[in-house]
Amino acid sequence: MDDTLIDDDALSLSRKSRLPGAGFFYPDSLDEEYADRRAREAIEGSEVVVVADGDADGLGCVALLREVYDAALDVAPFEESLAARVDRAPADDADEDEDEDREASPVGLVTASPHSLDAALERVAEYADPGVDVYVCDLCPDDEDVIEVVEQVVARAETVRWFDHHQWDESVATAVREAGVDLVVGESDEECTADVALRELDYDFPDHLVDLAAVTRDHDLWIKADPRSDDLADYSHWASAEEYVTVVGQYGPALPGPVVDYLDQRRVEKENLIEAAVDRADLKSVGPWTVGVTYGRCSQNEVAEALRERGADAAVIVKPAGSASIRGSEGFERAHEVAALVNGGGHPRAAGCKPDIYDDMLDYAHHWTTEGNATKQVILAAFERVASEAE
Repeated sequence: MDDTLIDDDALSLSRKSRLPGAGFFYPDSLDEEYADRRAREAIEGSEVVVVADGDADGLGCVALLREVYDAALDVAPFEESLAARVDRAPADDADEDEDEDREASPVGLVTASPHSLDAALERVAEYADPGVDVYVCDLCPDDEDVIEVVEQVVARAETVRWFDHHQWDESVATAVREAGVDLVVGESDEECTADVALRELDYDFPDHLVDLAAVTRDHDLWIKADPRSDDLADYSHWASAEEYVTVVGQYGPALPGPVVDYLDQRRVEKENLIEAAVDRADLKSVGPWTVGVTYGRCSQNEVAEALRERGADAAVIVKPAGSASIRGSEGFERAHEVAALVNGGGHPRAAGCKPDIYDDMLDYAHHWTTEGNATKQVILAAFERVASEAE
């Protein structure tokens, strides 16, 4: 395939908004090979291994742990890279290959999602040195299928601690604890996982990291009282995991000048993509709720906020890659129930899913050309079911 067909810089904003990023078109086999190599490099020889969600909350936990183990990387090379990126056209993703040439921290980082948690833990069990300390942060298993590999990690490690704030199935939580894991789950509507880590780690953290946890909570729980939380959310999305962990570990939420310049540059396109998604949104009446539904590659939280201002109790943002974000409000706190009906989960006001309706590339082609129509209908049907049960 001609590389220019998936080159974001060659696409108009309208087309870019409707199509997934270049990484979508890479075969899973290549992604798995790359993920395995990166994980092995991070795990082998490390004194501590952290498996964390790659968002601001999960990576914030890694910054706290590297402080505890005196394992933070030098921030200067990352700041130099940031200044260089501001001087050139922004790419869709951070260039993580640059991280491979830098020093490695003795606290190794493996990023994962709920769907890739099993694979990440399998790599820890295979590549970690015996007697390593293992932490799992900001990840909740979907079911008890994860227990077998958790037991393998426990057998390999000296200690396994798990910090989270999502809503766990009681049987899964019990099984994880019985496997030998020190599991602490915070209240999902009161604290983020960085709060849990800050509380549970026996360490006198400096003020800037205490502040980091507070601002991360402001973003992760969608409180929106601190403007710095948007900076953390955007930076964690656009930077590589190692860069984000290193910079916020050094500065907390008071991001330095090179980061601010970088964010300002990237936000020009971000705002245009948000506007495109909001412009194509429709408001639907489902039971007692008004649901805003839209499609596009965009920042879902800002789009959801715009739809709430237009009267939506809940927002559904369908992405070109086939997944969808569901956001609630004070008038709708059942986003996780809707997501659970369409192969997903999350929090009462913030959840995600990917309906199992894509059998081949023709299905994706239909998805792109109809702006996610089939996915929208499946999710709206889930809203109808939740509304019916609520009655």
